Amino acid sequence: MKRFFSLLALALCAAHVFAAKPCADPSKSLTQSLLRQAPGLSGEVLRLALGAAQCASERGLVTRQDVLTVIDYSLPSTQPRLFVFDLGAQRLLFRELVAHGKNSGDNYTSYFSNSGGSLATSIGLYVTADTYVGSNGYSLRLRGLEEGFNDSAWDRLIVMHGASYVSRAAIKALGRLGRSWGCPAVRKEVAHRLIDTVRGGSAVFAYYPESDWLSHSDFVKK
Repeated sequence: MKRFFSLLALALCAAHVFAAKPCADPSKSLTQSLLRQAPGLSGEVLRLALGAAQCASERGLVTRQDVLTVIDYSLPSTQPRLFVFDLGAQRLLFRELVAHGKNSGDNYTSYFSNSGGSLATSIGLYVTADTYVGSNGYSLRLRGLEEGFNDSAWDRLIVMHGASYVSRAAIKALGRLGRSWGCPAVRKEVAHRLIDTVRGGSAVFAYYPESDWLSHSDFVKK
């Protein structure tokens, strides 16, 4: 029994060291190459996204290292703020409009929540899962990886899907995009192709300069 507890203690210690292991910085050349193709995206946001995705990959939480999705919720909904990158080819695949939650703000976001029924967006690092066809059509399940910030996303049914209120016509009529119940909804015309590009274990980094998250995230390297 004593030997068992000794081995258990060693295992827990090793797990702690592994979890606390600092993640490597993303390549500057990769960051610069991608940034040149993504007008509107901040270099700092892209750096944080690449670092977070790499960190999650090193911990075995992200199984696809070829694709990265970055959403910058500090940008207005009238501006393309969702970017999908092919990291191997160092190429921008999508630059798209994306909606935020009804209670997260109007054109600009100002509030985020991890709570069920909040109708708000959650920030942080996600990993894509499986697809299904539901009330919003072809949709992609997202699993939040950040405790206290987005780890309720699965139970809240926060998914990527297409929506008619994500369009230039909506912006013209409302002065902003329509809003979701917390889901990162995209244009219906691009939804199926975008979802098939990122499904199955790739990283989605939803950013906002929220101090509590930036200070406590297990993946953001400031």
